[in-house]
Amino acid sequence: MIANGVLIIASGAVGAVQVSAAEAAQIVIGHLLPGMPWMADGSLTPLQDQAVWQFRIPRTLLAALAGAGLALAGALMQVTVRNPLAEPYILGVSSGASVGAVLVIVFGSAAVGGLSLNVAAFVGALAACVAVSMLARKNGTLSPTRMILAGVALGTLLSAVTSYLTISTDAQNVVSVLFFLLGSVSAASMGSLIGPAVALAISCVVAGLLARSLNALMTGDESAISLGVNATRLRGLLLVIASLLTGAVVSVAGGIGFVGLVIPHIARILVGADHRRMLPVTVLSGSLFLVAADLLARTVAAPTEIPLGILTAFVGAPFFLWLMRRGGADRAGFGR
Repeated sequence: MIANGVLIIASGAVGAVQVSAAEAAQIVIGHLLPGMPWMADGSLTPLQDQAVWQFRIPRTLLAALAGAGLALAGALMQVTVRNPLAEPYILGVSSGASVGAVLVIVFGSAAVGGLSLNVAAFVGALAACVAVSMLARKNGTLSPTRMILAGVALGTLLSAVTSYLTISTDAQNVVSVLFFLLGSVSAASMGSLIGPAVALAISCVVAGLLARSLNALMTGDESAISLGVNATRLRGLLLVIASLLTGAVVSVAGGIGFVGLVIPHIARILVGADHRRMLPVTVLSGSLFLVAADLLARTVAAPTEIPLGILTAFVGAPFFLWLMRRGGADRAGFGR
C-alpha cells in the first residue's frame, strides 16, 4: 500500500508540466481535504493543478485498478480451468471487447446502436463470455477443457474479425485501433474509474468469501465435491466474475496483456498457493506493477508514449523468468 501511494505521487510529478513530488502531494491532499492554504496562496499554478488532478492522477488510478483487476481475473481464471497458463483473455473476453471497440472506431457509434466506445467494448466482452459458457456446457456441467477450447476458438474468430476491420479501414483509424488493442490509460478521467472500481470491489469481496472453496477446487472436482463444494456452480460463478472484471478493465484501458498471466504466479511464489493469502497479494502486486509500467511508458521514450501492452511484456517476462530460475516456482507447485 505504501509503495502504491509513493508511485501515485511520483506519477503525479512526471510530465511535460513541471511539478515536484511535494507539489503533487499538496495538490492531491488539497483536493481530498478542501481548505488547505496552499491551494489558494498562489504557490501552485492552475496549470499544475490541472495537469496533476485532471490528467496524471486519473490515469495512475486507472492503471492501479486495471492492474489489480487483470491480476485478480487471471488468478480466478487459473482456478476455473485448473491451468497455470490461463489468463483473463483465454476465453475470448478481450477479443469480444476489441470487436466492439473497433466497430465504433471504424464505423462510428451508430454502427452499434449509439453506444460509446467503452460501452461497446464492455458489451462485446459480455457477449463473448455468454458464448463461451454456452459452448463449454455439456450435460449441465462446465468442463475446464471445453472452456479453454471454446475460448481459444472464439477468440481466434473474433481476432480475425478485428484484423479484417483494421486492414479495411482508413489509415487514420489504424493508429487508434492498434493503441486500443495494445492497451493504454492515457485517456483516463475520473468518470472512467467508476466501472473498474465497482467491478474490482465486488470481485474482491466475492473472491475473499470463496477463498476456501477455491483451494478445494484446485485439488480437483471430486475432492471439491467431497468437501461440500459444488464445482460446476462455483466454476460458473468464477467465469462470470472474471469475465465481468476483465470486460470492465478492457473497455476503458484496452487489451493490456501479460498481467493476468504472471502476477498470480508471482504471488504464489511469494506467499504460497493458499488463496486466503495469495489473492490479496495478487491484487496489490498487479496494481503496483501496472502503475510502475505506466510511469515507464510515459518516460522511457518521452515525449512518445509506449503502449502498456508492449511494456508489460518487455519488463514482466524477464522478471518472471528470473524468479523461476531462483527456485520459487518449485515451492509454488507449478515449476516441476
